[in-house]
Amino acid sequence: MLTAKQHELIRFIQERLEETGISPSFEEMKEALDLKSKSGVHRLISALEERGFIRRLPNRARALEVLKQPENAVSGAPRTTATDNVVAMPKPARAPQREPANDVINIPLHGRIAAGAPIEALEGQASLPVPAALLGPGEHYALEVSGDSMIDAGIFDGDFALVKRTDVARDGEIVVALVNDEEATLKYLRRENGKVCLDPANSSHDPQVYMPDQVKVQGKLAGLLRRYH
Repeated sequence: MLTAKQHELIRFIQERLEETGISPSFEEMKEALDLKSKSGVHRLISALEERGFIRRLPNRARALEVLKQPENAVSGAPRTTATDNVVAMPKPARAPQREPANDVINIPLHGRIAAGAPIEALEGQASLPVPAALLGPGEHYALEVSGDSMIDAGIFDGDFALVKRTDVARDGEIVVALVNDEEATLKYLRRENGKVCLDPANSSHDPQVYMPDQVKVQGKLAGLLRRYH
């Protein structure tokens, strides 16, 4: 038997998983249950976890999985008794459950990209696991950075550039630029005097200047992933 608050919490978690595929945050659970602090949410989750109703998924933020529903739970407001404040309701029909959201997704990894002189952008079949929090809406891909021309922007050789696919960008944005339909580079975009300038973030490198028809924007930098060995 679960207390009314425990039942209310497990129902709220299940409804949020079915609606969005993402577990609610502790702040959202606190507000939904009208609790004064997040410590109350922690106690409820620990109690449900000990009883085998939910589990926390390892290495994932905000990831809870509902393992089972209370045997006598139904949708709608629960009935409680005045003596023990426990839920007593008939068992509902089993509803399909959405898998808990995975906080890591795989995006295509397309070879290496120069942060110095342009080099060929390789197309490949590899993929790179990326925390979903680093990506916003839209289609993304990854490129391994080669060179040091963007170090003053915090982009180093061996980093993985997470790129949102787009063919438009504003001046001052860091873009993947395809030069002459064969070479790609990662640079700041700047337009000046009818030409396109690809600016480095390293004073030892010179800007690259092209005619507009020589440069195509292939995407904008959305984030970076760095491995430490």
